[in-house]
Amino acid sequence: MTRVATIPVQRTLAEALQRGQQQLASSQLDLATRKKVREYAGLGTDTVRNLSARALVARHEAFGTVGTTLGTTLQIYDANLVEISNTVSTMRNEILTAIGTNRAPGLQESVEQAFAQFRSALNASEGGQPLFGGSRTDIPPFAPSTLASTIGLTPATAFLNDQVRATARVAEGVDVEHGLLASDFGSEMFEAFRTLAEAGAIGTEPTPAQMIKLTDAIGLIDSGLASLRDVSAQTGRRQVQVEKLALRAEERTLLLNDIISRSEDADLGQVASDIAQRKTTLEASYAVFAQLSQLSLVSYLR
Repeated sequence: MTRVATIPVQRTLAEALQRGQQQLASSQLDLATRKKVREYAGLGTDTVRNLSARALVARHEAFGTVGTTLGTTLQIYDANLVEISNTVSTMRNEILTAIGTNRAPGLQESVEQAFAQFRSALNASEGGQPLFGGSRTDIPPFAPSTLASTIGLTPATAFLNDQVRATARVAEGVDVEHGLLASDFGSEMFEAFRTLAEAGAIGTEPTPAQMIKLTDAIGLIDSGLASLRDVSAQTGRRQVQVEKLALRAEERTLLLNDIISRSEDADLGQVASDIAQRKTTLEASYAVFAQLSQLSLVSYLR
């Protein structure tokens, strides 16, 4: 004898409703997270590839951060080099005028001001650490505090930087040595200032001995400016190199993120369509369940 009952039908309908609710909730979660998978187990065979891609993204982002920081440091280098060049060039012109006219009103004050700016640029710091001191961070790289204190000093005693040059890894297997040392570009200019200091206080009309010192200083200044231009050009080339490597790292990061996105990110258009379809299906299931739940075998037997 075949048995007739309403409870199994209602149980089947309830299980179908539960599945529909779970599917709708899953689509809503996809929309909220914008991800079609939320754990690596859901990637299947793409798991290894995505893990490798994420590791590479992290590496290239780190290179990008280093490149940005290094680019800022190189810009600060360049700003100080330009300041020294402009300051010394202005002083050079005033000395040449004094030599040509045998008159030097205000030249002594100009030389002392130029030395102060020269010293300030050599002892410039970033984050509290000297820019041009090498690995020495305890003391400024240029020792003389005044123009007069340069008398009797040599470059070896005036410059306190060591010979350690900073390097930075800006790409896979690419290290850029970017550290500049105060003695690299300041030695000849220091000797020019020392020569001017040894000339004594320069008055309105320089003495013959002072004129000789001024002429000697011009030769040292010209040589120092040439060295400074070489260092500045080298810094410019490094800036271009760092910018190119940073751009390359950014392009690779975009490519890798696209690979990751294709495996993990949800198609929001498809998700919205799924939500609308599953909502309609669930609402229809509710209506059918409401109608069937009113059926009873007892009512039929009556």
